[in-house]
Amino acid sequence: MSLMACEIRMKASAPIALVMLAAAFAPGNGLAQERKSLVTTRLEVTGEVSRKLSLSVEDLRGLAQRRGQAAAGGYGGVWLTDLLGEADIRRDERHALRRTYVVATASDGYHAVFSWGELFNTPVGRDVLVAFERDGSPLQEGEGKIALVSLADEKIGPRHVKWLNRIDVRRVPE
Repeated sequence: MSLMACEIRMKASAPIALVMLAAAFAPGNGLAQERKSLVTTRLEVTGEVSRKLSLSVEDLRGLAQRRGQAAAGGYGGVWLTDLLGEADIRRDERHALRRTYVVATASDGYHAVFSWGELFNTPVGRDVLVAFERDGSPLQEGEGKIALVSLADEKIGPRHVKWLNRIDVRRVPE
């Protein structure tokens, strides 16, 4: 096939590709709904805890009022350490806390990991926030109504979990 024939064929198929792409993200289509379903309105705290939690944004707001509203970097919410205190990390094994780590998971599968020692024994842990508002307003859908931000990290971004839906407390086996 000549170069000119290839160009004509590509130009002819471009409108078809655009129509297919537009249809994929049209309301009522699976891809558009999948994107919309990433928005989180509940947070589950599970794993090596005495009390599993399932919290709405309003529940988080109530927890922040009881424990003291956390605010940093323009975000408002509850400190992750306070939330873990509510769930009560189990200390039922020798050196359990030393072997404990926390995985924050987003509805799109993104993960961020913190060790127990990092959260409870370093300045980084004092600045990990489960956020439900920014600049005094509820988080937008782009962040998922609930997000986790690690404000003391030297490189911002890798542990900013938009669409936060689960915090799982795990333990490294002995």
